[in-house]
Amino acid sequence: MFSAQGLTARDMTVLSGAHTIGQARCQFFRNRIFNENNINASFAGLRQQTCPQSGSDSTLAPIDVRSPNSFDNAYYVDLVNKQGLFHSDQELFNGGSQDNLITQYRTNAALFASDFAKAMVKLGNIKPLTGKNGEIRLNCMKVN
Repeated sequence: MFSAQGLTARDMTVLSGAHTIGQARCQFFRNRIFNENNINASFAGLRQQTCPQSGSDSTLAPIDVRSPNSFDNAYYVDLVNKQGLFHSDQELFNGGSQDNLITQYRTNAALFASDFAKAMVKLGNIKPLTGKNGEIRLNCMKVN
């Protein structure tokens, strides 16, 4: 799907680094912190303190535990330490094809910043489907 838009695996991996800023609702990471094995136990325990197994769906947690308000490469440090908040993020560093790139971004903030800028330009050049071919959602979780 993304390759059809001209985005590579490298582009998608670096764009995921946008998760270095922001917060997530408990409902979107609960399964990861309670049921997955490729997660740092201390990190899971920390998140479980504010996100119980049921309820508190809207409780927020920082996606990047190290520097949630800074645009930096700490997200990749989190992944290497098995502290990715989302399952999809941690899959980027889980014995697969992107592990080497994640390791590079973890240790080279300038490479991350440079690659991110290039990938954002590519992403910005994608033309959204509009009219009868698609829609720009007001809320990404539901059809307008």
